[in-house]
Amino acid sequence: MAGVGKLLKQAQKMQRGITEAQQKLTDERIEISHGGGAIRVTVNGHGFVHVLSIDPEFLKEEKSLVEQALVAALQEASIKARELHESTMSKATAGFSLPGM
Repeated sequence: MAGVGKLLKQAQKMQRGITEAQQKLTDERIEISHGGGAIRVTVNGHGFVHVLSIDPEFLKEEKSLVEQALVAALQEASIKARELHESTMSKATAGFSLPGM
């Protein structure tokens, strides 16, 4: 049963790595701006929006333009967060091969 013990240790090490990666993603900040910097979005590595700011002058623009810029900023922030999440989690689980997973 030495193989089971080794497998358990490997699983525990991977779990610690995942926990650390999740904390890193929680602490990480990604800043995105659109509309020439008029819209700024800050998300963490999980995609949680922490800050959304809109320049008051930009709000004087046509409603559809403001909405498009806002959607574009949120989409870009979401994509960047997803990329960071995937990269960070794959590093946390790299080198671990658990049978059946």
